[in-house]
Amino acid sequence: MLCELPHDQYRVFSGVSPLPPASHGRFKAHTALVHADAATPDVAELIDEMAQRTDSGYVFGGLASSRAKTVQFALSGHGNVNGQGAASGVFSGGLSGVAFARGARLMSRVTQGCRPVSANHEITACEANVVTELDGQPALDVMLADLDVSLDQPHEALDKVRSTLVGLSSLEDQLNDGPAARRTGQFGAEVVVRHLIGLDPARKGIAIAEVPKVGMTLAFCERNAEAARADLIRVCAEIREELEPEEVTREVASALSAPEAESAPHAARRIAGAIYVSCSGRGGPHFGAPSAELQIVRRALGDVPLVGFFAGGEIARHHLYGYTGVLTVFTAVD
Repeated sequence: MLCELPHDQYRVFSGVSPLPPASHGRFKAHTALVHADAATPDVAELIDEMAQRTDSGYVFGGLASSRAKTVQFALSGHGNVNGQGAASGVFSGGLSGVAFARGARLMSRVTQGCRPVSANHEITACEANVVTELDGQPALDVMLADLDVSLDQPHEALDKVRSTLVGLSSLEDQLNDGPAARRTGQFGAEVVVRHLIGLDPARKGIAIAEVPKVGMTLAFCERNAEAARADLIRVCAEIREELEPEEVTREVASALSAPEAESAPHAARRIAGAIYVSCSGRGGPHFGAPSAELQIVRRALGDVPLVGFFAGGEIARHHLYGYTGVLTVFTAVD
């Protein structure tokens, strides 16, 4: 997808030409499309630091996913990164991407792919990546009760545990997202999903693929295609509602309500194009057919320019997500 932007409204960055902090330089990044290498140490912390270099504190993108070696391309108009002379612009490791100034209008939403199967619990004790207490009770006992399994029947218990993940959120993220994000039976964008990676019977703990903190909220969850489809439709509907004006002429209202409006672009929506980043674990069979996920987006937004990629982890806000989709829409200037 080719995007026509004024030259002062974007900047290509990479490991050899990093984005300066928000308080430095003439270019003020409002947000950024970020590509990252999953093999980079502390990649989640780098994403958080990158978000802090923007005015909005929000970045979007994903981890490169490939069956072979992953590389990143960061090229300016003349084929090199500004200030780097003959740098090739092809990199391994770290982060790269494009930062956008405030004048490049866009909006971005996270859509979840997992459904909670338990109530929310407060982490009251943890050591490194092992949660030892939930709500003051042994974490392993709480999990077994929530999943309705027992270690007396190990095969049944292990099958259930292997299909279970955890959704984590901090109080700060819950407050930032507001009550509208916390819908009954679904996760909001404040929740990041992580794998269960082990059990610790000696400490009655559960090991997760994250280093949690006391006071965070944890809920057990599972992948669910119906919940993922419903949440994607919700996200698209929110974007449409935000873009469509509150008051329109009778002619525009008729055009938007017509059956063919599902796939027909209209000036009232002001969508210039969209980028959709989806977890590689959501593609194909998870939505029932090849390209089914993108067809949902297309029907909701209309026949607008749409590009994207499957990622090994999705980037939105200042978080690294899993099993999610990140939809970003560029809007036309009024």
